[in-house]
Amino acid sequence: MKSRSGLQKLFLVATSIAALFFQAVARADSYHSPVADLSSIAFKETPSLLDQVASGKLPPVAERLPLTPFVVKQSHSWEPGKHGGTINSLIGKAKDVRLFVVYGYARLVGYTPELEFTPDILEKMEVEDGRIFTMTLRKGHKWSDGAPFTSEDFRYFWEDVANNAELQPFGPPAELIIDGHLPTVEIIDEITVRYSWPVPNPFFLPQLASTAPLFIYQPAHYMKQFHARYNPPEELEKKVQKADARNWVQLHNRRARQYKYTNPKLPSLQPWINTVKPPSTRFVGVRNPFYHRIDELGQQLPYADEMVLSVAGGGLIPAKVGSGDANIQARELSFSDYTFLKRGEKQNNYLVRLWKTVRGSHYALYPNLNVNDPGWRALNRDKRFRHALSLAVNRRELNQVLFYGLGLEGNNNVLPDSTLYKEDYFKRWTSFDLKQANLLLDEIGLTSRNDEGLRLLPDGRPMQIIVETAGESSEEIDALELIHDSWLKIGIKIYPKPSQREVLRNRIFAGETILSLWFGNQNALLTPHSSPEEFTPRMQQSFQWPKWGQFVETKGNAGEEVDIPEALELNNLYVLWLKSHSSAEKRAIWNRILEISSEETFSIGLVAEIPQPVVLSANLKNLPLEGFYNWEPGSLFGVYKPDGFWFE
Repeated sequence: MKSRSGLQKLFLVATSIAALFFQAVARADSYHSPVADLSSIAFKETPSLLDQVASGKLPPVAERLPLTPFVVKQSHSWEPGKHGGTINSLIGKAKDVRLFVVYGYARLVGYTPELEFTPDILEKMEVEDGRIFTMTLRKGHKWSDGAPFTSEDFRYFWEDVANNAELQPFGPPAELIIDGHLPTVEIIDEITVRYSWPVPNPFFLPQLASTAPLFIYQPAHYMKQFHARYNPPEELEKKVQKADARNWVQLHNRRARQYKYTNPKLPSLQPWINTVKPPSTRFVGVRNPFYHRIDELGQQLPYADEMVLSVAGGGLIPAKVGSGDANIQARELSFSDYTFLKRGEKQNNYLVRLWKTVRGSHYALYPNLNVNDPGWRALNRDKRFRHALSLAVNRRELNQVLFYGLGLEGNNNVLPDSTLYKEDYFKRWTSFDLKQANLLLDEIGLTSRNDEGLRLLPDGRPMQIIVETAGESSEEIDALELIHDSWLKIGIKIYPKPSQREVLRNRIFAGETILSLWFGNQNALLTPHSSPEEFTPRMQQSFQWPKWGQFVETKGNAGEEVDIPEALELNNLYVLWLKSHSSAEKRAIWNRILEISSEETFSIGLVAEIPQPVVLSANLKNLPLEGFYNWEPGSLFGVYKPDGFWFE
């Protein structure tokens, strides 16, 4: 388990997300989509579309494709397949209809499985000085309804949406602001768009390639019918009333949800188009007849005619997968399901593979430094208290009982394959040492106990902590039960409280939680050029300091200003990293960030590198034997291009 595969080494190299265009400030980098001699490729019509082509409802495939389609080339893990069939997968709730976009993974610029950037929807992307991004579209590319996809779709987004005071009262998306600067957006010609900033922007390409991407375009031909600029007020008001919307702004926003994918009439560039409007328990995605990718045999992707996402309660999904109800599934499955799933392989004609996870910790504990309760806030902000909690976790026991010893015990920090890894960062304050934990609590002054042996807060309350979770896996409760037993030995009693993901987040954001259990950092295979955002108090989604993150995200309009020196230093280091061009400087900044993170124990990591079960039908091809499974970066299966999965 401790040996590293070739994939992981490639992963390590490739996670220099911004380094791809920052290595030499004065150099222009050019990203081109895979090149093929199209003159040698004879386009082949998709069998399921033959009738529509024959009737004239659709043009022939050669007229549906861009002049220069994205050609997927054969490799050791990918081979040309054949059309047909339905890919079935299960989702835990209706809002996961967005997985059509996650799995489809059509992006302006996307990641390869090695996490290098490659143009996808774009034909090429040229980057100068790390701040000027010139995008060239594929001539002849069309939306799923056959309308041209051109620079007008980018102009519409920038001028009519992002800079419309009614649609965007706070201005363009914050993701487009770098060091306080908005981009200059130039529509050069029908297929050329340029975004530029006065300073380097290391986030632009990762945002375009992300799981929930930054959409800097909208289908203008469709969206204009809902925009006040393009419609007489009385006509637009009729549409508002018919849709039972509050006003035209709400109507426009409802119709424009490219990521949420809830409007079946919205033209798309994804491989499968959702045909079912929520609420529903079954969402059917049909092939996009104008999709831009082909294989070397001239077959237009996707291979599968349909992708169907069926809603099943999260607790039922492992059982339904074990009965053969899904052609591909990993979401809602955990390592604890592995043995059960393996037993059903032959009987139900599926395969179970174990992929690597790359989070900083499979689960981590998050003391809320912004909790409303003043007594608990004071304790959570005392690093001796956080150290004591960490020292009282028996990580070896967790690893052996829950994960058969296959995990890696340590902090919510960078993993050994990272060039930034130091064993001290990963191991500091993680040894199981009840004696030292008790001494630290005594040092704080928590020496009084009640009849049950529980320590007392300064105000006399017993140290009973409700640990809140999203309640999405039995592993969460199992882990907390083990932690409960060891923390009792230092005079602290915990009560697990499962809820729902949105409820949990809202309670954390509001300062109602003392301690929560959640996933560790999304990506722990980092390099000096990876963003340190997850390690600094800049995001509300960071559960150890949500109000500090909210303060940054809202530019001081909400939340709380950072008031702990070490956390303030992390924010300052982030700004220094942002402005630094040198790899050596970035490495030095990262080392200080990781030093603070490991010493302060702002989050308490448990066990990392837990294998993820991936279940697929035995006759489903082009899914690699080994892979990594991650939300961001990775888009779950997205980087492995499910449009290329096919049934033998």
